[in-house]
Amino acid sequence: MTAPLAFIGSLGLPELLVLLFIIVILVGWRRLPELGKGLGEGIRNFRSAMRGDESGPPRPPEAGEDRNHSG
Repeated sequence: MTAPLAFIGSLGLPELLVLLFIIVILVGWRRLPELGKGLGEGIRNFRSAMRGDESGPPRPPEAGEDRNHSG
């Protein structure tokens, strides 16, 4: 019995370029950075949860939120 993702080791540059092209077609070029950002945040949150960090990464201020406003 083989691992379900064993085929990933045999992917070369042409195959990866075709996959990237398909992803760009499905998602759209303009939303690709947003997708990458969301994926990165998800991985960071998962890693911090696995380590047991309760605080998590610092949250960036929301649009329209004043940094110097204290109350």
